[in-house]
Amino acid sequence: MSQIALPLDWPADETDADFLVSASNAAAVRHLEHVGTWPVWATVLTGPRKSGRSLLGRIFALKSKGTLIDNAEEQSEERIFHAWNAAQEIRKPLLIVTDRTPGDWRPRLADLRSRLAATPIIRLEDPDDGLIDMLIEKQLGTRGIVTTPEFRAFVVARIERSFIAVLRFVDLIDQAALARRRRINITLARQVLAEMGVIDESHSSG
Repeated sequence: MSQIALPLDWPADETDADFLVSASNAAAVRHLEHVGTWPVWATVLTGPRKSGRSLLGRIFALKSKGTLIDNAEEQSEERIFHAWNAAQEIRKPLLIVTDRTPGDWRPRLADLRSRLAATPIIRLEDPDDGLIDMLIEKQLGTRGIVTTPEFRAFVVARIERSFIAVLRFVDLIDQAALARRRRINITLARQVLAEMGVIDESHSSG
């Protein structure tokens, strides 16, 4: 798989890398591409930490000229309530980004709960193999490090399926390469994964 940006020439974020699309998040992207099919002019977006929720939300708001409310649990419930109503009135989409779904979040404002109950919820799933491969390539590439498919396949086969784990691995292998003055390769990846507790230290040479 190769790195791809969002379809329909969606604009790249002004500071972040393009949002990477794989089977694990493609359904959410498709939903955001087809605002006209939404039952209401609002959607809730959730997903794991570091999954690109905020980046996807900003790109969507730029493309659709809609409204983005990020970190919704930390925002005023009245603000979200009025934004939801306004979206229906002006017929421009509202995207609400949360750590948790409204069922887990449980807003105190009853009128907001009723509106969120009618609002579609889309989720960015934990990264699949293809997305992990792309993330490693992208994250190390931004540091000027070119990786081989064989290197990435070795890591993908062993690393935990989480965005946090992938980003931690990238940080650790970059630091290890600098500290040990080593090239980033499978041997170093094996050592870093062993240090992370992902593989047994006794396998570090095999």
